[in-house]
Amino acid sequence: MGAPAQRARRVPRGGRVHEPSRGSPHVVPDPTAPHRRLWSPSRSKGQQVEGKDVGSETVQTGGSVRPSGSGWSGPSRRTRPTRQPGASGRVLEADVVVVGARVAGAATATHLARAGHDVVMLDRAEFPSDTVSTHVIVRSGMVSLARLGVVEALVATGAPTLRRVTFSSRLGVLAREVKDRHGIDFLLAPRRVILDDVLQRAAVESGVTLRTATSVDDVVRDGQGRVVGVTGHDGDGPIEVRARHVVGADGLSSRLARSVSAPLTVVRPALAASQYAYFAGDWPVIEHHLADEVFAGVFPTHGSEACVWAITPEATARRFRRSHRGADDAFAALLAERVPDLAARLDPACQREPVRGMLRMPNHARKPFGPGWSLVGDAGYHRDAITGHGISDALRDAELLAGAIDCALSRPAREVEALALFEQDRDRLAGPIFELTQQLITFPDQERFVELQRSLAVAIDDLAGELYARPLPRGLRARA
Repeated sequence: MGAPAQRARRVPRGGRVHEPSRGSPHVVPDPTAPHRRLWSPSRSKGQQVEGKDVGSETVQTGGSVRPSGSGWSGPSRRTRPTRQPGASGRVLEADVVVVGARVAGAATATHLARAGHDVVMLDRAEFPSDTVSTHVIVRSGMVSLARLGVVEALVATGAPTLRRVTFSSRLGVLAREVKDRHGIDFLLAPRRVILDDVLQRAAVESGVTLRTATSVDDVVRDGQGRVVGVTGHDGDGPIEVRARHVVGADGLSSRLARSVSAPLTVVRPALAASQYAYFAGDWPVIEHHLADEVFAGVFPTHGSEACVWAITPEATARRFRRSHRGADDAFAALLAERVPDLAARLDPACQREPVRGMLRMPNHARKPFGPGWSLVGDAGYHRDAITGHGISDALRDAELLAGAIDCALSRPAREVEALALFEQDRDRLAGPIFELTQQLITFPDQERFVELQRSLAVAIDDLAGELYARPLPRGLRARA
């Protein structure tokens, strides 16, 4: 515990290289800077394109990152020191290892570190980097961000505070203000490259050790089959992290879920496709546009840009792809044909990035725990983007899981009970929006679709109220 922290080494991939430290101003990653493309029509969400020259890993620990040779060492609480087991490579030890450092992983790690646990967080990506997401955060997710204590940091990055929402259909145009409820009076839609960065900084400043450019290959089991760590590799060779608990937060195609053979417990048809691009312009409000077999919209985000998105039946998206030269042309043609009022406001010269998305979005849940392991975020539960609740799901479940793991580590005899309660709470809280999602992706007539949207608004508000009323996690109670 008292060994010096490992010094950080970074091989920049684009954007701005930053060195977070307590009390320093937040340096905002540039979301338009070059980065590895994370999506193509043949890849599913969570399947990233590996870079050719990853280089040495970046290690962030105890709230700061420093380049090699800075002479810096971190605070006293950190991962237990590396030991050298010979040919097998380096071995680290921690209370918890979290695989995946985006929303679900970073939030889970932060809650656990604040509760007093040593946490190592691994990710194969180098940051800042983008990922496929339309990234709106609804009221329930905003409550979770507020409980995590990062809303002010997100606003400080330049994410616009969104206080008005419109909904257009053949029934007319509805507009509403975001009411002040459950401590929230605005919504956010921060670019993922910035949201993930803010959450990772919160984790590091809470004492989490973050190791990037580190790929996990498999889990480690003891003689009774219990998961007791992970093996992986980085630019310096093999690495192993031994831990009392392993969290898989590594996305829809989770290697952790495959390694532990986590079974699917709920499977519903994958019916819809989601596509989006970024356009510069004047985008003051959240917009929703409903047309025949298209649900489209506008989420204002950083840099006077907006995420302009469209969700359709999978067959519709593929038909437009086949009949046009590429994804950009197909997306433009889809909007022009189905949502012409929105399309007329989209100047092609103002499109800032290529169209991205998923042409098939799974709807399923996995068994989220077993001896020594658990799953959170898309690794354990995924549903179609039509309800715009993915980030909010991840933040909610991160807090629930961290509480269960905290209980299990403090009282090992209650591990199964605590993790089973997490699964029950996850399924109960996710259930209403999951069921509404399944109805919406059938694209019923517009009257029924609008009715379902009203039910969705009630479900989100009810969830936000329940989350707001929950006792704060142990680490946040200590900080309050």
